[in-house]
Amino acid sequence: MPCRVILIAAVTVDGYVARHSLEITTWSKDLHLFKKQTMGWPIIMGSNTFKTLSGELEGREVIVVHRNNDPKRIIENISMDQCFVIGGGKTYYRFRNQLTHIHVTPHPLIFGGGVPLFDGNKKRALDLKFNKLVEVDRESGIFQYQYEIKK
Repeated sequence: MPCRVILIAAVTVDGYVARHSLEITTWSKDLHLFKKQTMGWPIIMGSNTFKTLSGELEGREVIVVHRNNDPKRIIENISMDQCFVIGGGKTYYRFRNQLTHIHVTPHPLIFGGGVPLFDGNKKRALDLKFNKLVEVDRESGIFQYQYEIKK
């Protein structure tokens, strides 16, 4: 059975994951859920995301990717049932063809610019099937939306 490849991200309502590529994300309210969902699983990230999160990733196999790494080969070398792609925008974009699921948590913020969820030139639509809604902070209107990618 192939590995489930899950994009997991906190985003603003206008679709940004950060104001700039080295932002330490202090605005996200779903870190407790992120930790619970990714604990014990391999996590894939770009080098900038690693620079901003490296101290908070204990209990997970960390795979840092660079521009010249082949996303398909990286996924093929994962022996576990699932892994998470945790950022940033260029990494989400590069792994879009390997993704099987998306867990996205919109936050009530508008940056008006920054690092988009999928930061790349060629746009390919992903057709999603809704799976589940997870409450993060009802009072603030923050929920995680979980989708399966239709192939």
